[in-house]
Amino acid sequence: MKYWTKLSLQERQERIQKALADNVNFSKDPTFGYPVSQLDEKVFSKDAPFLKDAPTLQVYVENPNHIGCHTYGSSEKAFKGTQQLEREVLDIIAVAIFKAAPNGFDGYIASGGTEGNIQALWIYRNLFINLCAADPREIVIIASEDTHYSIPKASNLLMIDWLKIPVDPNDRTIDEDRLEEIVVKAKSDGVKYFIAVANMGTTMFGSVDDPNIYCSVFENYKVQYKLHVDGAYGGFVYPFSNSNSAITFENPNISSFTIDAHKMLQAPYGTGIFVCRKGLIENTITKEAEYVEGLDLTLCGSRSGSNAVAVWMILHAYGANGWYEKISVLQMRTMWLCNALDKKGIGYFREPYMNIVAVSAEFIPEDIAEKFTLVPQTHDDDNLWYKIVVMEHVEIEHLKMFIDMLENSVAE
Repeated sequence: MKYWTKLSLQERQERIQKALADNVNFSKDPTFGYPVSQLDEKVFSKDAPFLKDAPTLQVYVENPNHIGCHTYGSSEKAFKGTQQLEREVLDIIAVAIFKAAPNGFDGYIASGGTEGNIQALWIYRNLFINLCAADPREIVIIASEDTHYSIPKASNLLMIDWLKIPVDPNDRTIDEDRLEEIVVKAKSDGVKYFIAVANMGTTMFGSVDDPNIYCSVFENYKVQYKLHVDGAYGGFVYPFSNSNSAITFENPNISSFTIDAHKMLQAPYGTGIFVCRKGLIENTITKEAEYVEGLDLTLCGSRSGSNAVAVWMILHAYGANGWYEKISVLQMRTMWLCNALDKKGIGYFREPYMNIVAVSAEFIPEDIAEKFTLVPQTHDDDNLWYKIVVMEHVEIEHLKMFIDMLENSVAE
C-alpha cells in the first residue's frame, strides 16, 4: 500500500531523527519567539541513556508544538519536521483506510474522539451559517440513542438541538420509521439543516450504523445535510474485518471521520484523529490567531507533536498487512467467546465485524463483573448490559476463565 508500509525499527528511528533535525532545537538554536521550550531538564533529562533507543520519548522531551492544521495552508516552520510525520499519518488514515483522494482532505491529530466529533459538528454548523445564512435554531444534530456522549456535549456547546433516534433493542439498527417521523416533525418545526452522525462502533455495543439510512430519508424530504462518521472506536477495526465496508470517502455523502489512536492502536491517551473533505475545515478558521503562522482551524489549538509521532511509529511498525493480521486474531478470539456464550445459552449482542460483546446483565453475577472489570451500560440498578472488549491483552485463556466462572455460578 503506497502510504502505509512496514518499516524496521532502524528505519523508523532514522526518520524520527531526521524529523527532529528539521525542527527547532531549543538547546542549540537562538529561539526567542515561542512561549515553549523542551521539557524541564531538571525532571526530563535529555541525556538519559535510554532515549537514544526510544525515539518517541525523545520527541516527547523535545516537546514540538503542532498548533494549527498542517494539511491547510502554511504552518509554524519551527516544527516542520514532525509536522511532516503528522501529514503522513493523515495520509494513511484518510487515503489508505478511508479511501479519500490523495490531497483531497484536511485533518489533524486531535485530543481524542470527543474533540474530533465536536470539530466536525462545529464545522458543519458554521458552514450552514456561512453559506446559507442559517439561524442556529434551523440546524439540528441527528444521531442514534447509542451515540457517544460527545454528541450531546457538542449540542450543548454549539447551542443546536440533538434529535435522538431510537434503535432496535435486538440488533441496535436505526429505527427507520421513527427517523422519518422525527425528520418530518423537525421540518414542520422550522428545521432546514441536518448534521447526521453515523456510528462505526458504538461505545457500549460496537454497533455500526448504515449511513445511507440517514441519506435516503434526508434526500426523500429534500433537506440539506452533512454526514459525519464517528469511528473513534471502530475505525481501526471495521475497515479491516469487513472487506466489503462501504463506509468510506468513496460514498460522496460522507464528509468526515473521527478515529481514535488511543484505543485499538494503543497510542498514548489524548490521541484522536479527525479528517474531512477539502473545502470544509476553513469554516472553523480563527482569524484572530494572527501570531500563528497559517492561523488556527482546530478546536484545541496547541497540541503535542509527540502524539503524532507515536501514531506514526505504531502504524509503520505493522504496515497495512500486519495490522490486518492483528485485527484477524482479535476477531478470532471474539468469535471464540461468542461460541462459548452460545453453548451456555447466555444472551449477548455482537456486531459481526467488531471485537465488542455486550452480555445481558442478567447472566453476570456482580462478583464476576468486578473480577473482570466489566463495564456496565449504566451504573445503577437498571443496568441491562455488561461490555467485554477483546483487546490485545485479552487472550482465550482469560476468556475461558470467565466462561468457567459463569458456568460454576449457574451451577451453584
